[in-house]
Amino acid sequence: MSATAHRFPASRAEWHRHVLFLAFPIVLANLTQPILAAVDTAVAGHLPDPAALGGVALGGVLFSFLFWGFGFLRMGTTGLVAQAHGARDAAGLRDALLRALLLAFAIGAVVLLLHGPLIGGGLSLLGGSEAVQAHALAYSSARIWSAPLALGNYVILGYLLGRQRVRVGLLLQVWINLVNILVVLLLVYRFDLGVGGIGAATAVADGAGFALGIALLWLTRERAPERSAGPPSWAGLLAPAALSRMMLINRDIFLRTVCLLGSFAWFARAGADQGDLVLAANAVLLNFQSFMACGLDGFAHASEALVGAAVGARDRAALRASIRVSMLWAAIGAACFSLVYALAGEGIIGLLTDQAELRAAAVSYLPWAALLPLASVAGFLLDGVFIGATRTRELMQAMVLCSISFVVLAFGLKALWGNHGLWLALLLFMVLRGLVLGLMLPRIARDLALPASAGT
Repeated sequence: MSATAHRFPASRAEWHRHVLFLAFPIVLANLTQPILAAVDTAVAGHLPDPAALGGVALGGVLFSFLFWGFGFLRMGTTGLVAQAHGARDAAGLRDALLRALLLAFAIGAVVLLLHGPLIGGGLSLLGGSEAVQAHALAYSSARIWSAPLALGNYVILGYLLGRQRVRVGLLLQVWINLVNILVVLLLVYRFDLGVGGIGAATAVADGAGFALGIALLWLTRERAPERSAGPPSWAGLLAPAALSRMMLINRDIFLRTVCLLGSFAWFARAGADQGDLVLAANAVLLNFQSFMACGLDGFAHASEALVGAAVGARDRAALRASIRVSMLWAAIGAACFSLVYALAGEGIIGLLTDQAELRAAAVSYLPWAALLPLASVAGFLLDGVFIGATRTRELMQAMVLCSISFVVLAFGLKALWGNHGLWLALLLFMVLRGLVLGLMLPRIARDLALPASAGT
């Protein structure tokens, strides 16, 4: 470990500039995702079989759940790398990257080994007509082969965020999406591979992204502090204490993600119990939350990197400044989203659907969607704080408590006020996430004076 202290911004203005410098490239990277989805939708929508679009949608949902479940590879890597970066621990930086890549490849190999049951079982649970299922199977069977590289991309992105190299992360995301768009047009229109070609294009893009990521890490190795650590050793990479810490962090984030997914699944199920119209209206309005996430992700990721670096450097002042400034900008962003939704939400709903009955139903619940960014912002940002500090046990415990509370609230409030009660329960769930994590927050600063402990 170098004795040189990590340099943090020296003034309040520098802190604000640094947070925005980290956040905006991530926001731009997120904005490329809807463009890619729109291209896939347009290509599938112009195929001769009308079931093709449903197949791509179904396959996309399957992979969203499958890969989102392994999102701990990105988040856990960011926290560990950010702390090593703040501590100027060259060997720690190198080993955190390599250990996470080994784990990603191991998980990817298991996914490939079990790809038949995973795809078949997952698609059967999602339903759809026989034709839609056939197209979804073609899409999924082509896309699955890039699983180890797709998970490796999570690790590389997590490493870049932890090192605060966000512009390189933006470059990689843009590259992956650009390759995907070009290859899908080539495979579908030049080689006539249909829906399978759409899935294969995503697999090729994952491979291209991983290749560029590794190339960029290699080409910039001269400037990387890891170079001063010397070559890695298997004994160091497989050290029981380091492996145990990584696995505990990833386990906690995985369980936290399962609880979060389960809560939104329960929301969808409770909406479906009230009829197809309510289910569809809720689905339309949840797009508003997705739009907000694209924007606020930048500040959550910035807080992961800055908090991790402050914890690694054991600098309480930097910790407090990184949380305060990130929270301020995230709150400003959330207020802007709420204002736009309140003023222009009806028009946005009109862009998402042209069905008059559905539009009217969605508009009736619009006030809840407009309040949701303000209710979500504290929990959203503090997720990043706890990930950066690798306080994943508290993060998981908080999510378990909040998810159980949400199910109880949803059950009771829906019985009282129908779908309005269900939206109120979701709003309270988001507020509770921020409240519980806020109560746990002082532990991070308090424990900076103590020796770092694994898995905490």
